[in-house]
Amino acid sequence: MTDEIDRAAARTDELLADALAAQRRHAAKGKGLVSALECECGDEIPEARRQAVPGVQRCVFCQEVFERLRGAR
Repeated sequence: MTDEIDRAAARTDELLADALAAQRRHAAKGKGLVSALECECGDEIPEARRQAVPGVQRCVFCQEVFERLRGAR
């Protein structure tokens, strides 16, 4: 059973990495987008994240939660 869980966790990591890469590619096409300075949770979005992901609107934690909930539909 542990092997199944490990494989599922690895697959989840792969899917998350693919989704993030797709988001970065999509965001790169939209250069000039204004990035949010603050996430909806109230935390500041670090400058490095805003530079790496143009147009970013959520902190890393909130983005991960958003993507997981969206994938659970």
